[in-house]
Amino acid sequence: MKMLVVMQVLTMLPKDKIEFVMRENYGRVMNLISNKMIKYVKGDATSPQGDGKKVIAHICNDIGGWGAGFVLALSKKWMHPENVYRANYKLGLVLGDIQIATVEHDIVVINMIAQSGTISRLKDKNLPPIRYEALERCLEKVNQYCVDHNATLHAPRFGAGLAGGDWNKIEEIIKSTMSVPVTIYDFN
Repeated sequence: MKMLVVMQVLTMLPKDKIEFVMRENYGRVMNLISNKMIKYVKGDATSPQGDGKKVIAHICNDIGGWGAGFVLALSKKWMHPENVYRANYKLGLVLGDIQIATVEHDIVVINMIAQSGTISRLKDKNLPPIRYEALERCLEKVNQYCVDHNATLHAPRFGAGLAGGDWNKIEEIIKSTMSVPVTIYDFN
């Protein structure tokens, strides 16, 4: 149904407008046309499946805390993402920023700064540390990186653990921002 609606709208536009829409919004248009779904698999997100370039994305906080959750698995396998995070912490972490750490010739880890503080340091226990607006800005940048480098996205269920987020909201943000194949890993 979505594909039919998108195609109908596109056919009503002049050729130059179609080219503009496709150029400026290619990922979102293709997402609508293909009705792209997130693929869920059991496995380890630090060992992404498939061929080609792969991006592993995860959420980090903005206070320099690296030592719980998925980052432990990352640091056990590769120290570079943690080193990049700590070096950037000294310069100042800003919600919505990303940090890129190449860990293998075909694997890049992207630290997404989308968590304000940590759950243990919250003043308002009703407000989880995840910041959905920051996550959306991060994923827009991640998507652009993936498109520019012909890469797929691989990740744990980021933001739904220590960041205290609602996976249904996070999933909607992923669907609205990502135009490349996305694989989410549930650890065995």
